[in-house]
Amino acid sequence: MNILFLCTGNSCRSILAEATFNQLAPAGWRAMSAGSQPAGYVHPRSLALLTRERIPTEGLHSKSWDHLPATPDIVVTVCGRAAGETCPAYLGPVLRTHWGVADPAHATGTDQEIDAAFTSAYRTLRTRIEAFLALPLANLSEDRGRLKTELDRIGTLGA
Repeated sequence: MNILFLCTGNSCRSILAEATFNQLAPAGWRAMSAGSQPAGYVHPRSLALLTRERIPTEGLHSKSWDHLPATPDIVVTVCGRAAGETCPAYLGPVLRTHWGVADPAHATGTDQEIDAAFTSAYRTLRTRIEAFLALPLANLSEDRGRLKTELDRIGTLGA
């Protein structure tokens, strides 16, 4: 199963989700992340947070949805702008869901306040990823409608 976490810039939220999912997922499951308009860099605070959480960061980079290593089975948008975009035609009839999370890259204030915004985004994404991985996925993979309903429900957790 291939999961694509999609955001516009692919520098914060989708990167956090990709790395976290890959740390927690069972064998045979893989997350990717991409952006419709990639920033070209991973936000340093995202990398620092992942390092603090002991989640590998090697190989993480901002990339375009035009250059995915595999076709996703599920696309999870994590920003409102990406949720409204039409996915490239080559993705086919992919199952889509939206897990909106505030963009920590736009946080202002003290270093502590900005770090708190990154931590909040990470915790929300991790809660949702854990809930996704706790689903009876073997059963749900045969019922796309029910899987879509569950994915949409998970997108409201921790919000």
